[in-house]
Amino acid sequence: MGPLKGIKIIDLTTMVSGPMGAMILADQGAEVIKVEPMAGDQLRHMAATHNGVNAPFYSCNRGKKSLAIDLKSEEGKDVLLSLVKESDVFMQNFRPGTIDRMGFSYEKLKEINPNLIYLSISGFGDQGPYAQSRVYDPVIQALSGATDIQADRDSGTPKMFRIVVADKVTSLTASQAVSSALYAREKTSIGQHIKLSMLDSVIAFFWPEGMTGLVFKENEFDVRKLQGSQDLIYEAKDRYITAGAVSDAEWIGMCNALKMEELIEDERFSTSAARVINAEERKSITAKEIKKWNSEDILERFQIEGVPSAPLLDRMELMNHEQIIANQTVFKKEYEGFGEVRQAKPAAFFENTPSEIQRPAPKLGEHGKEIVLSLGYDNEYLEKLISEQKIVLAN
Repeated sequence: MGPLKGIKIIDLTTMVSGPMGAMILADQGAEVIKVEPMAGDQLRHMAATHNGVNAPFYSCNRGKKSLAIDLKSEEGKDVLLSLVKESDVFMQNFRPGTIDRMGFSYEKLKEINPNLIYLSISGFGDQGPYAQSRVYDPVIQALSGATDIQADRDSGTPKMFRIVVADKVTSLTASQAVSSALYAREKTSIGQHIKLSMLDSVIAFFWPEGMTGLVFKENEFDVRKLQGSQDLIYEAKDRYITAGAVSDAEWIGMCNALKMEELIEDERFSTSAARVINAEERKSITAKEIKKWNSEDILERFQIEGVPSAPLLDRMELMNHEQIIANQTVFKKEYEGFGEVRQAKPAAFFENTPSEIQRPAPKLGEHGKEIVLSLGYDNEYLEKLISEQKIVLAN
């Protein structure tokens, strides 16, 4: 039983920026009810399905229950408001103002449940010229400096992360914020409204080392000029690896492993500061030497010498790597209709209240009957919702 056992969360979020955050809370024991439109979350329709559910949706919504109901109807609104009365958290990621027009503003829900934690996720925040703009991950990457950080080191051509990064950073921030608000409520007995923008989340995430040139106004500089043209990716005889030496001890270890001991006392590289100033030359020499070795041999030597290093794994190799296997990082379980499902296990290990993946991702409306009846509505009312096409129940 996870640390959030007993917490009930209403998840109105769609795509990735909220659903992944709610999923983390489900892994930690919360009961998460995903309230979807009648056609389902848009993410349900963006990849081929397996047993009625696609992989991206599954990996953002495992452990949840699904209620697919028409929130434009009075009946649908009544069901949701009844659910709010007995819930702890309400999460939504509509554009600012949309949820108010739907009739579910924080002010209204607070009247029904004063202890409610209400999370609003937006793309850009409530103010500014982009506040009402539609948003997807690439737009946030563009505005946050991500494409500058990822730019080609030689040509300077902007590049994006090839994965959804802004949505997931926002989800991590969201789950942490909700947990903190729940803790604050334990001390004050008062709920609150949390506002979180994707743009703010990503800039905060990049800031520590990505924006170092902006920290001190009197010493502002362009970080790109210090990045150089090489990543810490080296080609050995048989595959690519990474290796890095930051401390003096690691540099000595790297020199010993590569049999270039003469560079240990070389004034160009003998201190951390010198190695930064002469980074391009250092990396070029290192790359030339690593290319003489088989990856297994040089990685073993690096490990013996205490040099941080690893092979570059492709995604298919990851499943069988000894480190991944040793820590059971990939959770595998058989589910009816799905067969074996693989998921990254909940990363945080709680010794006394362990996290767990409670159930597979739900089919659209899979738990609608259970949820509606649990709120005190009878079967006749449920049948009315079905006949009037105001609720979808999974087959």
